[in-house]
Amino acid sequence: MTTQYDVVVIGGGPAGYVAAIRAAQMGFNTLCVDRFKGKDGKYALGGTCLNVGCIPSKALLDSSKHFDHMTHSYDVHGISFENPKMDVATMIARKDKIVKQLTGGIAQLFKANKVKYIAGSGKLLKDRQVEITNDDGTQVVQANHVILASGSVPISIPNVEIDNEHIVDNSGALDINAVPERLGVIGGGVIGLELGSVWNRLGSEVKVFEAMDTFLAACDQGMAKMAARTFKKQGLDIHLSTFVKSATIKDGKVKVVSEKNGEQVTETFDKLLVAVGRKAETEGLLADDCGVTLTDRGQIDVNDDCQTSVPNVWAIGDAVRGPMLAHKGSEEGSAVAERIAGQHGHVDFNTVPFVIYTEPELAWVGKTEEQLKEAGVAYKVGTFPMAANGRALAMNEPTGMVKLLADEETDELLGAHIYSANAADLLSECVVTMEFKGCAEDLSRIIHAHPTLSEAVFEAAMNVDKRAIHKAN
Repeated sequence: MTTQYDVVVIGGGPAGYVAAIRAAQMGFNTLCVDRFKGKDGKYALGGTCLNVGCIPSKALLDSSKHFDHMTHSYDVHGISFENPKMDVATMIARKDKIVKQLTGGIAQLFKANKVKYIAGSGKLLKDRQVEITNDDGTQVVQANHVILASGSVPISIPNVEIDNEHIVDNSGALDINAVPERLGVIGGGVIGLELGSVWNRLGSEVKVFEAMDTFLAACDQGMAKMAARTFKKQGLDIHLSTFVKSATIKDGKVKVVSEKNGEQVTETFDKLLVAVGRKAETEGLLADDCGVTLTDRGQIDVNDDCQTSVPNVWAIGDAVRGPMLAHKGSEEGSAVAERIAGQHGHVDFNTVPFVIYTEPELAWVGKTEEQLKEAGVAYKVGTFPMAANGRALAMNEPTGMVKLLADEETDELLGAHIYSANAADLLSECVVTMEFKGCAEDLSRIIHAHPTLSEAVFEAAMNVDKRAIHKAN
């Protein structure tokens, strides 16, 4: 007899495990199936984010930041070191410990919320049946609702074969066992900049190949230019409009041929990171007769409520349209579980925050100036430099700025852009304001503790109406 579930979730990443827990919280008999295996070869919940993405990269960013401060900025505090060294093996082991703690934590959350978990590959069959394959064999379960949360995988490029020893993707870059003398990075986006920064701080000479003509095209260009100047000072050698034509391995080195404006250059690197983006992971997920359709981009086709072309089959996270961000996927997971329960799950793509966790961090939400100009929206701008913020100076973190964009007539907050230490955390009050359709004046009427970095948001909000206190208006 086929086992019956109210909800079966395929995928245990940030979208899938949140959907499973939320469904179980509302009384549904819920199963989560996930096939991800950690570096030890064992099944591990958490998907790309917890295992080889968001969390491990932040662990390495934090470790490398401490080393960089030791070698470049602690002297202003009167702190000195003799020949500071980085033990890469210890750094990697710390990262692995954090990953194991968090992935194990999801398993405990499943138990606490009575979510059934089966490690293995899930495939959607017709009539909402799910085939599960693992080391124990194959079984088929029946679901009233199926949530597809299969995540994404790195995109590859022609003539550059990833072996995760010399030519690495994001997961391989997290386990480099020694600081490479020269590191090449294909892709000047979030992953390339973050992981490039890690090894740059530890002493690598890092060159970034970016095919786009514009640096961080999705970001407000005023902030992107500020970030580009800082990256240059930090030692990241970023080349725009540059295409990597091939990469070959010889004598333990990687020979890279790149092209810009028709001129080819050949260089040699110790490691090459390929970080040109990600695509929806649907391999082995859908039976031919399951009825679910894909878009031209290979994503699972869904409507605004994350419903697929098959009744009671849903899809969320990186496998569908929208930004490939863990928090976006998690929010969709909660929303779909609530819709299944007859509630009104809510996801507003206009208030999804974006963050690049370099130093300083670059974070934004809502519209950029370029987008508002293109749409013909009249707007006001308020800015405040971190160099005028007392807490930033006390922290020796004066680089950056807060920029707020508000509707010229209604003062509604349309976008917020922050380049500073802890920018990701500073952005949250702007997201809340936008969710409640709040105004720049609302931010400026809230008492902010002194001294805090958040006062820069407060001053930028006041500057929208030319009444900032600690800068000229």
